[in-house]
Amino acid sequence: MSNVRQLRDKTPESEKITINLGYVDLGRIDLLVQEGFYSNRSDFIRTAIRNQLDKQVETVTKSIERHTMELGLRDYSKADLEALRAAGEVLHVKVVGLARIDPDVTPELALATIGSITVLGALQASADIKKALADRIS
Repeated sequence: MSNVRQLRDKTPESEKITINLGYVDLGRIDLLVQEGFYSNRSDFIRTAIRNQLDKQVETVTKSIERHTMELGLRDYSKADLEALRAAGEVLHVKVVGLARIDPDVTPELALATIGSITVLGALQASADIKKALADRIS
C-alpha cells in the first residue's frame, strides 16, 4: 500500500449560480434551444453573460485598474504567507476571478498575514480559514 498516493482534489473551473426568470423569458430561451441556436438553457445564459461582459470590457478593465485588483486566478501558498510573516508584512487580497488559499495554510498563519480579502468571483479556502477570516472578508 505504500505505492498508493492521494490525488489532489480537482478544483472546479466554474461556480454554480442560481437565477430567477419570468415565464415569458424562460419560454423564449426554451424556444431558441428547441430551434437549435443553443444546446440548452445554460448555454444560452453563459453566452448572454459573455456578450454583456464583452460589451463592458473597458469599464471592467478601468475598474480593476482603479481598485488595483488582480484579474484571474491567484493562489496563496503556505510558503507565500510564511514569507510575508517573516517580512512583517500584511496581505490585502483583491482579486477578480478566483482566489485560492492552499489547504495546508493554518488559520493562525492566515490571521497573522491576511489583513483583508475582497474577491469578486470566488474564494476557495478551508472552512477553518474562512471562519478565522470571516471579519476580514468582504
